[in-house]
Amino acid sequence: MTENIQEKEIHLKDYLRVLKKRRGTIITFFILTFVTVVIATYTATPMFRAGTKVMIEKNTSSDLTSAYRYTPYDPEFLETQYQLIKSAAVMEKVVNNLGPEQFYDLIFKPDEKPSLIAIAKAWVNDRVVDIKDVLGIDRLLSSEDEDVSGESGIETVPLTKAEQLEEVIKNGISAEPVSNSRVVQISFMADNPAVAAKIVNSVAQAYIEELVEMQMEASGYSIGWMKKKADLQRKSLEESERILHAYKKEHDIITIEDRLTVLPERLSDLSRKMTQAETERKELESVYSQVKNISRDKLETIPAIVENTSVDSINRAILAAEQKISELSKKYGSKHPRMMTAKNELADLKKKKYTELDKAVQTIKNKYQLAISNEKSFKELLDQSKFQTSQLGEKSIQLEILKRKVETNRFLYDALIKKMKEEGITEQSQSVNVWVIEDARVPEFPATPNKKRNILLGIVLGLFGGIGLAFFLEYLDTTIKTPEDIEEKFNIPVIATVDLFKNKDKTIVEHVFDDPSSMVSENFKSMRTSILLSSPDHPPKIILVTSMTSGDGKSSVCACLASAIAQTGKKVLVIDGDMRRPTQHKIFGLDNSAGLSSLLAGMDVSGDALINRKVDATGLIDIITSGPIPPNPSELLSSTMAGTLIDNAAGSYDFIIVDTPPLASVTDPLITSRHVDGVIIVTWAGKTNYELMGKGIRQFKDISVPIMGVVLNRFNAKKSGYYYNYGDYYYASES
Repeated sequence: MTENIQEKEIHLKDYLRVLKKRRGTIITFFILTFVTVVIATYTATPMFRAGTKVMIEKNTSSDLTSAYRYTPYDPEFLETQYQLIKSAAVMEKVVNNLGPEQFYDLIFKPDEKPSLIAIAKAWVNDRVVDIKDVLGIDRLLSSEDEDVSGESGIETVPLTKAEQLEEVIKNGISAEPVSNSRVVQISFMADNPAVAAKIVNSVAQAYIEELVEMQMEASGYSIGWMKKKADLQRKSLEESERILHAYKKEHDIITIEDRLTVLPERLSDLSRKMTQAETERKELESVYSQVKNISRDKLETIPAIVENTSVDSINRAILAAEQKISELSKKYGSKHPRMMTAKNELADLKKKKYTELDKAVQTIKNKYQLAISNEKSFKELLDQSKFQTSQLGEKSIQLEILKRKVETNRFLYDALIKKMKEEGITEQSQSVNVWVIEDARVPEFPATPNKKRNILLGIVLGLFGGIGLAFFLEYLDTTIKTPEDIEEKFNIPVIATVDLFKNKDKTIVEHVFDDPSSMVSENFKSMRTSILLSSPDHPPKIILVTSMTSGDGKSSVCACLASAIAQTGKKVLVIDGDMRRPTQHKIFGLDNSAGLSSLLAGMDVSGDALINRKVDATGLIDIITSGPIPPNPSELLSSTMAGTLIDNAAGSYDFIIVDTPPLASVTDPLITSRHVDGVIIVTWAGKTNYELMGKGIRQFKDISVPIMGVVLNRFNAKKSGYYYNYGDYYYASES
């Protein structure tokens, strides 16, 4: 799309073109910057910097009871010390140590002549005061101050010499850390090197004194507070001890304490025995339920019976008797006395066994009944102990509360006494340790101004600042400056560039008419060639010339183009279609009492009056002037008479050039463009902007009017940084 601004690749030559074009800006900025830096450097008062080094660290060994030393990370510690160094208390000590009367004259130097910079500042301040007086600002502010002071009753008191010195030292002193260390550099700059060194050393000493005073004041306050608090805590401890003693005496607390000591153990022992009795009872109950409901013959199947030693011994005796009978039966008969005796012994043993079994069952029963009785007894004892414990619970709770209160008061009292003794011992130690490791010496060379550095900085700043300003101005400049700007951004050819004409004695038209072989005339011959070659078979015959804004030189381009075409022997008609601000009659020195407006309005005007023939060295040109300015130029151009006029003239002339008003102001060029073969747009190099140009091109394209090209008028190749192979070649005029 033609009207869209297209991206283009930026080459080094484009940067060089910008630098060449804006070289005046770069040089001016460089000179102003460099001269300013040089003047400021060589007129500035030399300032000497004196510095002292102090090591600052936090004291973490003040606790006497702590064997472990730990330094916590505190990022605000050093910054706090910097603020303390610049504090009003330190500054006041510095001024008192130095003596305000002696140092006031050394710092302010009332008899010294002011420097150029001071004079310039004073002059600027005086001018500001004058402007305020003219505008009445001071009177307004003073009235407001009077109202405020009247309401509050506060009067402004001038600063004393000591206060002025404190402000100067506070604003000039600086504290900066030395990298990778606990060392801090304290510096001050003054025009007197000895004064700077003395002030810095005094600031370091005053800072150490202030730390000591702060620690002493804090320790004294802390000890005093702890003494008062210890007295109150001692009274609280004595009162709590009296209450505890009275409570013990009232409730026979000694017996209660003994019982409270025994009862938990007793409860635990009874609970354990109760559990054992209950377990034993359940075991015996299980055994007794087995032997109670079983026959005598099957009692030996019960493990508890089997384990009975009496039953076990009888069973062994029965077994031995049975073996004896078995052996005797092999020798004797059943009626033998020895056999009968052995059988009687076996029967007695079995009777005895049954007797022992009954005793074992009775033993199990007795144990079971005893287990029931023991469980019941332990349960009664446990319930009784629990009841006693519950009876003593409330008294014991209150007793513990009183004991804790006494212990707490005793702990707080002991802690206060201990801390107070520690503070008394460590009263002289500081929370911050400061050592001066390097006193300030009188500097031999000034710190500022650094002439070499400033001059180098002025060169660099002036050069790069000027280049940056040049590119910034170029960025802000949205005007058409070179043919490439038009061709690349709008895709429209530039048919000619017209050099900037600087002759004040004559106009460019007069110059072209008088000297057809000049360089400016060659620009229009180049334009003529571009028009003739735009279409070799039938070049555009009717050409409309317009511009975006007034003053771009479109009327002069019309006249000069007509002259260049007429030189080839062609019949050329120039129609001044600008019926709002007509110019052609002035260019050619013709009468404008009748013209195009008269004809389009239907007035009966003779042809000879309309066509004014201009004959000069360049050739033959016919002109139809605009005529009287009508109230409605657009309506006249929209009439069919305008088209008929141009069509009739086309039969008699080889070329017709129509001069129209600027497109950005009116629609006359759009109306007239319906009757032409092509449009030429005249732009002013460095004035016509892209936005306006794009808008005008879109308007022509919307109605399908062919744009032949653009004429870049008043083009200064050198100023634009545009490289043309302009030499001293002299173009001969065409015969």
